Amino acid sequence: MLRWIGILVVFALVAFGCTYYIAGRQAPPQITISKPSATVGQRGTLAIDARGARLATLTATLQQNGRTVPLFSLDAPQGAKVDRSDAGITVERPFGKESVPELQEGPAQIVVAAVRRSFLGLRTLSAQQTRDVQVRLQPPRVSVVSTHHYVNHGGSEMVVYKATPPDVTSGVRVGTVEYPGFPAAGAGAGNDPALRIAFFALLHEQTVADRIVVFARDEAGNEATASFVDNVFEKPFKNSRIEIDDKFLQRVVPEILEHSPELKLAAPTTGDLVPAFLKINGDLRRMNADRIADLTRPSSTSRLWNGPFVQLGNSQVEAGFADHRTYLRSGKEIDQQTHLGFDLAVTANVPVVAANAGKVLNASWLGIYGNCVIIDHGMGVASLYGHLSSFDVGVGDTVTKGQTIGKSGMTGLAGGDHLHFTMLVGGHPVNPVEWWDAHWIEDRVNRKLREAGASLAPETPSPMKTGR
Repeated sequence: MLRWIGILVVFALVAFGCTYYIAGRQAPPQITISKPSATVGQRGTLAIDARGARLATLTATLQQNGRTVPLFSLDAPQGAKVDRSDAGITVERPFGKESVPELQEGPAQIVVAAVRRSFLGLRTLSAQQTRDVQVRLQPPRVSVVSTHHYVNHGGSEMVVYKATPPDVTSGVRVGTVEYPGFPAAGAGAGNDPALRIAFFALLHEQTVADRIVVFARDEAGNEATASFVDNVFEKPFKNSRIEIDDKFLQRVVPEILEHSPELKLAAPTTGDLVPAFLKINGDLRRMNADRIADLTRPSSTSRLWNGPFVQLGNSQVEAGFADHRTYLRSGKEIDQQTHLGFDLAVTANVPVVAANAGKVLNASWLGIYGNCVIIDHGMGVASLYGHLSSFDVGVGDTVTKGQTIGKSGMTGLAGGDHLHFTMLVGGHPVNPVEWWDAHWIEDRVNRKLREAGASLAPETPSPMKTGR
């Protein structure tokens, strides 16, 4: 009997030892510190994801200058948002000088530790994760260098400014829209890394009351701004009414749908084409705007153009910029949209030339614009040529001012043979009239560049004039 008891005891001890060993071989908690990434400023977020069942403890501390500051624990969450699930715990709390007054300028370390129980609670399994961060509490500095800044509603402007330290994100913010700054050296204005140039616009859908500032923002979210615009001028935009007939719908709708799989709409062979037209005029138009912004975002850091931009020779203006259009069908309103460019007509299939020097970003079908060329002129400036019948350039080609890039046509959403032309700043359509005007180019661009140290010859003024 004692022998069997001894065997059972040995068996139990072996089983317990194996179970204890297996419990210790289970995976420890998995800790991810998703925020902050590398820098901390006045305000920010600490975000932790601790994976593992049966978490017993989870703590986060700040280590800096030999001091330990508690940031979170399950017993003292300190205002953190805590979500528990079978998979683990996620934590999010404010983290910056405003919420953690002990933070000091300089390097610091975030330490997160977690402990979970094994099955049957026999063992505890622990893990630790650290994140080295740089605490930056002083905002960048920004100052405006250029003078005399006047902005037309729907139009463009340029500013020369300094942002320090040079590695901060900077540019111009108009309302909620931001335009990046580029090294002034890309326009021949010296080699000071702090000197920057930004082209920006007051978009047609914005108001003259929208705030315009130069900004500089570091990785920690610290920001400095400076106002600089002398005046903003309201500009009237035209309203027009366009009657849509069967001939137009039958010509444009099937072809556009054939080239636009993103609409996920089959081309109707019979019946009413108006619903498809409305999808094209609305949804596809918005998709095209997003596509244009994506295409123009990686702009050259150098100014590739020089002098006023070229308008299509001997052309008649059939529609202007920001023309608010009401579309009618049998006299009844069916849609409203804004035409963001100039429609320029001469005769059928006339050569279309590059308005200025640059690099071709697009030479293919682009939704409502049909066959479309987009040229990057550097520093966030681009030009668009729509409804072409053919191309003479390809993506990546370098073009010169006046070089033929294609022929006019009526592809896309065009009522007849013409060129749809617009200028783009930061991917947004702006009034081209200013860019055609040598006086505007000289005063708004070249003058400022020369004052910043660039060697530029004055442009010969053209007879075209634009109001301020």
